[in-house]
Amino acid sequence: MPMEDLLTRQAPHSQEAEQSVLGSMLIDSRCISDVVGVVRPEDFYLQANREIYETMYEMFSYSEVIDPVTVLDKMRARGVYNEESSTKYLMQLMEITPTAANVKRYAQIVHDKALLRNLSEAASGIVETVYEGVGTAQEILEAAEKRIYALRRGNTNESLEHIGTVLLKVFDRLKELSESGSDISGLSTGLRDLDKFINGLNRSDLVLLAARPGMGKTSMALNVALNVAKKNPQKTVAFFSLEMSKEQLVTRLISNESFVDNKKLVTGQLSMEEWSKIGIAATALSQTDIRVDDNPSLSVAEMNAKCRRLDNLCLVIIDYLQLMVSAGGRTYSGENRQQVVSDISRSLKIMAKELNVPVLCLSQLSRANESRQDKRPLLSDLRESGAIEQDADEVMFLYREDYYNKDTPEQNVAECIVAKNRHGETGTVKLQWLPQFTTFADREWRHDEG
Repeated sequence: MPMEDLLTRQAPHSQEAEQSVLGSMLIDSRCISDVVGVVRPEDFYLQANREIYETMYEMFSYSEVIDPVTVLDKMRARGVYNEESSTKYLMQLMEITPTAANVKRYAQIVHDKALLRNLSEAASGIVETVYEGVGTAQEILEAAEKRIYALRRGNTNESLEHIGTVLLKVFDRLKELSESGSDISGLSTGLRDLDKFINGLNRSDLVLLAARPGMGKTSMALNVALNVAKKNPQKTVAFFSLEMSKEQLVTRLISNESFVDNKKLVTGQLSMEEWSKIGIAATALSQTDIRVDDNPSLSVAEMNAKCRRLDNLCLVIIDYLQLMVSAGGRTYSGENRQQVVSDISRSLKIMAKELNVPVLCLSQLSRANESRQDKRPLLSDLRESGAIEQDADEVMFLYREDYYNKDTPEQNVAECIVAKNRHGETGTVKLQWLPQFTTFADREWRHDEG
């Protein structure tokens, strides 16, 4: 297409749809709640229409009565009233609108046209960035993916948002929680006592689960992944394993779901009854949407890019932080490595906010606790970086006394120590450790099978 035609082309918009949305809101204020959930003020292309919608949007945010008279009065107060045309234009909007019954369809057209304009703008920006040549190819690709992903989620580059818009989002979330009937605001871990303590796994939270080797970090993560996937069958759980293979992880999930001893699954020495249990467990697991990636050299940017392509993502799990690499794919040691881990933890928090899902990240602890008489972990034991503590919304430690003291009366009892909790108090939750199934359960758990 000739450049002259591109320059003279009008941006995608529908004047009729914009006018019909406004007319419907003026005819029947009951339909306004249907519109504000779909259309934002910046979705209107024509300035006059945008100013009228902004006025009604603000009035709706403050629960003010909306009709032609009050809207005109509010437009005067906001300084967008034109003595010669505003009253006449509002009357015209009401006259040309066929019916308010189709307002949702009109609103969707306005929204779609705005999306096309934003896509065109993003594409132009990406092309400009490519030709500028500032940054590496990976960095430019990452920036491009972020722009497109922001459009898919309905976000814009505008970070300053009016409190009225935020209030609507808060009320929508409160309504959602109220209708769910759940005692917790986040996703359930499957461990009721822990859920009550941390209020579940909440959106945009970075949750750190740390422990010394052998305490059951991966088992706990698989516990959570399986429970969330089973309770939310239409949602996706992404599990990034930088240490164990996909086959090892799925073997553990089968043991967890079937209650067949993990050692038997490793050796293949199974009875007919156990084969039957495995078959039932495999059927149940295949109905969940757990995605597993065992690439051992992933960076946060690469994980983020993979997660952006999942439409129904609800949880990301990473096993574990110290095995991750920097954005450039290099590994470090000593003080430089500490800086990289700090950068990684900060990037994980940003990823959680951008994806708007909880990110559960496993972490190793230093050996400092093993030199103390009381070997329970402390925040100061977090390996390589204090920035992890700062970035995380919750920090939890796993500890089993029988790991260090074989004669303890509390055999197979695990402590989940909540050392940081932005949603409540800190403290300790006791769990039952089931080593034969490599899983955790609530203390009152009983398994009567087999």
